[in-house]
Amino acid sequence: MELELLAATKNKGKAKEIERLVAGSSLPIKVYSLADFNIYCDAPETGETFYENSREKSLFYSRMVKDVYTIADDSGLVVAALGGRPGIHSARYASGAETDPPLPKSDEKNIEKLLLELKDIPMENREAKFISVITLSRNGKVIESFSGEVEGIILTEKKGTGGFGYDPLFFYPPLKKTFAELSTEEKNNISHRARAFQELKDFLDSLIIC
Repeated sequence: MELELLAATKNKGKAKEIERLVAGSSLPIKVYSLADFNIYCDAPETGETFYENSREKSLFYSRMVKDVYTIADDSGLVVAALGGRPGIHSARYASGAETDPPLPKSDEKNIEKLLLELKDIPMENREAKFISVITLSRNGKVIESFSGEVEGIILTEKKGTGGFGYDPLFFYPPLKKTFAELSTEEKNNISHRARAFQELKDFLDSLIIC
């Protein structure tokens, strides 16, 4: 027996990554991408919080595939000195998150904008955190939401070549490395997404046991 899970992504590689994050449950979990169901439309994201956007995406796709648990996540970087920006606009921070439709995202341009906005902020005031919220739905009804976060410091220059997004700037004090300097195993042990997915996995285990 296998538990089927639809991830709100068209990227089959990301679906496989999610499958690894939820591995080790009481039952094997098979994670499908939207492409596996020939779904290529984009869900609306009109919320003002990670929770609202995660919920909106999860509900949208759960209505399209009956009787399959559906998950959607919304993640981003929150910088205290910037009043919480880039927040829900993290992916397209420098390319016009407010435009309709949004312009293509660029990790490098996002990093450039973040460094520019923080150029006069001293290191002791550059605290930040990555936040991830995952919502589980089925047949157009929200079942539960899960969250994870990890705190760090935004550096003044990039370090490391791994990861993506803001990872080269996000310094994680306990390991004395940026996220871009971490191995995949290290990152999967402590990242915001890993923590949120661990909560999801624990919840799915409780469903299976019941």
